[in-house]
Amino acid sequence: MNDLLIEYLPILIFLAVAIGLGIVLAIIPLILAVSRPDPEKTSAYECGFNAFDDARMKFDVRFYLVSILFIIFDLEVAFLFPWSVAFKDIGLFGFWSMIVFLAVLTIGFAYEWKKGALEWE
Repeated sequence: MNDLLIEYLPILIFLAVAIGLGIVLAIIPLILAVSRPDPEKTSAYECGFNAFDDARMKFDVRFYLVSILFIIFDLEVAFLFPWSVAFKDIGLFGFWSMIVFLAVLTIGFAYEWKKGALEWE
């Protein structure tokens, strides 16, 4: 039984160090940071407009559209990194499949641009 516990000792040390470091890094700013709040710093920032009282107040749908477009193109970049790392191993099929993927995203981006989804009024 002692041999089994000794095998888990590095994991327990790692967890203790991680938890201790997390607690220390959370407490240090409370001690060292200068606290001079002003109304501008403590005001809420909500999607580019002032905070409002009624949660059911309507606002522009373009906020959602911009966030969806950001997610789409962020995922494009997320797919490009592993593709570029494995570029030597995937061959011509992997190259052309990524070109098709990028072409579809480029066509979608051009469509959104033409429809005016990226313009702010």
